[in-house]
Amino acid sequence: MSAATTRNRVLAVRLDGLGDVLLTGPALRALAAGSRHVTLLAGPDGASVAPLLPGVNDVLVYKAPWVGPNPQPLDDGCLRFLMRELILGDFDEAVVFTSFHQSPLPAALLLRMTAVPRISAISVDYPGSLLDVRHLVDEDIPEPERALSLARAAGFPLPPEDDGRLALRDPLPDVSALVPSERYVAVHPGCTAPARTWPVERWARAVRELTADGHRVVVTGSKKERELTARTAGETGALDLGGRTRLPELAAVLAGAAVTVAPNTGPAHLSAAVGTPVVSLFAPVVPAVRWAPYGVETVLLGDQEAPCAGTRARECPVPGHPCLSGVTARDVVSAVEKLLASAGHREGGVA
Repeated sequence: MSAATTRNRVLAVRLDGLGDVLLTGPALRALAAGSRHVTLLAGPDGASVAPLLPGVNDVLVYKAPWVGPNPQPLDDGCLRFLMRELILGDFDEAVVFTSFHQSPLPAALLLRMTAVPRISAISVDYPGSLLDVRHLVDEDIPEPERALSLARAAGFPLPPEDDGRLALRDPLPDVSALVPSERYVAVHPGCTAPARTWPVERWARAVRELTADGHRVVVTGSKKERELTARTAGETGALDLGGRTRLPELAAVLAGAAVTVAPNTGPAHLSAAVGTPVVSLFAPVVPAVRWAPYGVETVLLGDQEAPCAGTRARECPVPGHPCLSGVTARDVVSAVEKLLASAGHREGGVA
């Protein structure tokens, strides 16, 4: 932090999912470099990854009724409690991070009501007096760069020594007792939006073909995804870690993998944050240019021109799920081997 820095307490707002908060990580580091204390106001899912992010000092959690696929009615008691916490936080300013389809203005109004003196956000809607810095940006850029551009506009440039990639705090937990000692491929089949992933039978076929080709496979997932991971691992000899890792352990498992195979979901971005290449089964319901794994080598699989493109659908709106149904298990194996070969070249000094 520069000796000339006058900012003391900064509030960063990012109210959506785990992956969204991960992608805001570089911008949060920019806020931290220009202030003495950064508090993140996040939704329940996003808050789970906040302790892993460099630059975040503490976290407030609020399930906003204007964010998310299944918003709950406004809870007056929760809102009043949050307003009390914001007032007690005595923030010098706030930066409201949103996705391209979200409005920052409900959060900005809440912050005005709690006397935050300076508020910055990207807003295509006229903000009136709710924003001090109304930033406009080209929407077809990666989400981390979009967030960084807002941080810069608010007066928080990323330090020159920071490469702007996703990152997690060190050290991650020791998971050597959970994973194979030899090289392995992590397969994460789960996703909260069915439109963005394969059916389990396709995942199981991909694991069978990966193991048949000699790859050691580790299947990851949450406690709620135990049935999915068990069926994906099947009788192939793949290691099923479904429900056996909390988020820090999952990050460590992905950090140890040679490649991660996943749909467009939070763990794909977690993999990018630990520097592991990703085979991304990417349904174009949101644009890959904005939401593909950032800062690591990635092979994108899926028809990006399918009729569902840009719909933001959570359930597939097109019969037959054509964006991902054309991707085969052999395509996944070939993509994994392409990334492994690229890693071998880098380690050997060829590329």
